[in-house]
Amino acid sequence: MTLKDKAIIGVDVGTGSARAGVFDSTGKLLGSASYPIAMNRPRPDFVEQDSANIWQSVCKSVKDALIRADVDGNDVAAIGFDATCSLVIRGADDSPLPVSPDGPANWDVIVWMDHRATREAEECTATGSRVLDYIGGTMSPEMEIPKLMWLKRHSPEVWNKMTAAYDLADFLAYRATGDNARSCCTVTCKWTHLAHEDSPWDQAFLSSVGLDDFIEKVGIDGPAVAVGTPVGSLSANAARELGLNTNCMVGAGLIDAHAGALGTLGAHLGGNLDQRFAMIAGTSTCHMALSPEPRFIKGVWGPYFGAVAPGLWLNEGGQSATGALLDHICALHPFARDMGRDAHRLAGEKLLPRMMEQADLAPRLHMLPDFHGNRSPLADPEALGVISGLTLDQSEESFLDLYWATACAIAYGTRHIIDALNATGYDIRHIHLSGGHTASPVLVKLYADVTGCDVVMSECPEPVLLGAAMLAAAALDSEGELEAASRSMAAPETVKTPDESARADHDRRYAIFHKLHAHRQELDDMSKA
Repeated sequence: MTLKDKAIIGVDVGTGSARAGVFDSTGKLLGSASYPIAMNRPRPDFVEQDSANIWQSVCKSVKDALIRADVDGNDVAAIGFDATCSLVIRGADDSPLPVSPDGPANWDVIVWMDHRATREAEECTATGSRVLDYIGGTMSPEMEIPKLMWLKRHSPEVWNKMTAAYDLADFLAYRATGDNARSCCTVTCKWTHLAHEDSPWDQAFLSSVGLDDFIEKVGIDGPAVAVGTPVGSLSANAARELGLNTNCMVGAGLIDAHAGALGTLGAHLGGNLDQRFAMIAGTSTCHMALSPEPRFIKGVWGPYFGAVAPGLWLNEGGQSATGALLDHICALHPFARDMGRDAHRLAGEKLLPRMMEQADLAPRLHMLPDFHGNRSPLADPEALGVISGLTLDQSEESFLDLYWATACAIAYGTRHIIDALNATGYDIRHIHLSGGHTASPVLVKLYADVTGCDVVMSECPEPVLLGAAMLAAAALDSEGELEAASRSMAAPETVKTPDESARADHDRRYAIFHKLHAHRQELDDMSKA
């Protein structure tokens, strides 16, 4: 086989599963597989995982994907990892350490959605440090610095034993190669690393929040490496566990949503990106816009330099619960409580025909979707959800109305973020959608109709995996040519255009959405008085 004939693997570790996809050099998906990941919730707002369990699921998914693709592991030239921005804690001799006081050592990962460090995040924001300028002005408990602060305060014995802490994507690259390199994506987006500066760590800020020993404890021993640059080849042990070989190269990784951005925007790197917006939507939703110059937007993370591709600045908005919110509504409503995934299928089948005939299906039913806080653009992790217009009705009809109103609220949240981006120089007209929401015709139509944007979907069935494979392909070039690799592997696209006849109804509902925000704030202020 020539290098052109070699296969490339992308691995995506999400909140609930590890997935692997085998691609050819043109970006065609040859086969994929996934395995679940265990989760532990020992207390409210605590969400933990087991790094050994994650690695086992990665290995199983890679081996099964190879079988389904009918590809020999010796013919895989490179592998790339993306993962949730979860925090992995290690001790001496690479031993796992528990992330809860008195907890078992195997639960050594604080999951991205864990909100135990809300108070620590508020303390970071109160410092007024310049690092806040690059995260939208507000520190989130979903970032790593507050989590590390919490560990130092509440698990001092663990902190004293710590020798390293990794963002999950970096841990996977370390587990695969033995190399301690940290990706520019992970540390810039979640660790207050200022990639555009010669001295990227603000020691004054770290000391002000009690992390004067930060560098020593997290084990960072060099500069962050650009996305897609080669980290190293697989170790003998990792190659055996993955079913690959030690000639297989590993590229510096990405956070999972950022891999989705690369997989959907890869064809457009090098062009005008101001009108394009990547949206990776599943359990939660990330919204990503790229620009050649930094743009500072209150309540929107970034600008991050080089976080998706070298030379470009990233602004990142997000909704912490979208697919998870629809699951929650299904679990709450008496009609759908025991239907599982069938509730979503039924909602899609019943609602879409009605939406084609009438834009506003429930004129008096409205919602704020902030059931797990508001990540953007309000940057309020303690914001709460609101439902206005409920009755005692428990029928199928009432379930469908509530499901539709929830989906609308999610779409209005996306429009709210787009408005914030456009106010600072973007001109978003195309939403490049990937993730589980592409399978929902209700959500796809609402995203187009509510925002007035075209919804663009990659014909690759796994664009997040494709993004991980793109960074793997870039690692085969010693210069790490991510743009060239991404353009050569990009898939064709399909487009859903907005229904202009629905615009007036959604504009009216969107105005009510903003009124609900204002009223919620008034009620919160009265409650605190």
